[in-house]
Amino acid sequence: MAEKAMVPKYKRILLKLSGEALAGEQKFGLNENVVSMVVDQLVKVHEMGVEIALVIGGGNFWRGRQGTKMDRTTADHMGMLATVMNSLAMMDAIEQKGIPTRVQTALNMVSVAEPYVLRKALHHFEKGRIVIMACGTGNPFCSTDTAAAQRACEIAADVLLMAKNVDGIYDSDPATNPSAKKYDALTFNDILNKGLKAMDTTAATMCMENRIPVLAFALGEKDSILRAVCGEKMGTLITN
Repeated sequence: MAEKAMVPKYKRILLKLSGEALAGEQKFGLNENVVSMVVDQLVKVHEMGVEIALVIGGGNFWRGRQGTKMDRTTADHMGMLATVMNSLAMMDAIEQKGIPTRVQTALNMVSVAEPYVLRKALHHFEKGRIVIMACGTGNPFCSTDTAAAQRACEIAADVLLMAKNVDGIYDSDPATNPSAKKYDALTFNDILNKGLKAMDTTAATMCMENRIPVLAFALGEKDSILRAVCGEKMGTLITN
């Protein structure tokens, strides 16, 4: 598909990026090439007039399950702080391309970011700003998948795009099972009934009840975000 012919399918998106995907092959921290690749695509999507919200995981710095001997609430709060580091880095990279961006956090840290307020986020969209929503839901025992689903519902996103390390959802782990079967399409009931680990059950239920489609795709594929926004058939589409 020629780039000049690309037309967005969605007016408002929520893009969920895993922290691990931003780490690239180095598996930890931020990979400058990956961040640059993501930002270049977000610039093009923004130029199409699409309103963009981002939720970024923190697994490239910290995962709650790392703290196996640690109190779960403490470990999860540390994970929320990791999402803020990723969000600030992404904000800086996007603004270097000339697009105004705001980070909003579910935990109060007004010295570095705005508190998450839905009406303020919607106002930022009206002003042509990208909004990055950090700290998950602000509550322990909730994944950033759940936060992405909740924010997508709150802002009435047309789609929740989940950029992952794999090119969709499989019936088993393709890294350990070469015969794993990829699904092109699933329902939310499939996710719940088959026990698929692509997104947690709370997030799947939330999107199902609010009729927000989810597209899981590989971040590393060429122009994957841009192609997803334009409705190209790729990854795994989850609907009601």
